[in-house]
Amino acid sequence: MKQRFALCIDNKGYEASLISKKIYEVIPDAQAEQDDFIRVIDESGEDYLYHVSHFIFVELPVEVERALVAM
Repeated sequence: MKQRFALCIDNKGYEASLISKKIYEVIPDAQAEQDDFIRVIDESGEDYLYHVSHFIFVELPVEVERALVAM
C-alpha cells in the first residue's frame, strides 16, 4: 500500500499538536474518512483524528516518502 502524506495548512485550535506547513504521515482509517477526518501522527508522536480541512494531501517522490517514514 502506498504511503499517504498531508500538508498541514491550518493548525488553529491545535497549535501544540500540529505545525503549520509541516508534512504528516496519514494512517489509513476508512471509518474516519467517511466523516471527513484523517488520522495523522502528530507532534505527540501518536496518531489522532483531525478534520480534513486542516490539511491538503500531497504526492511525493518515492525517495522522499521512504525518508519520511524512516524518520
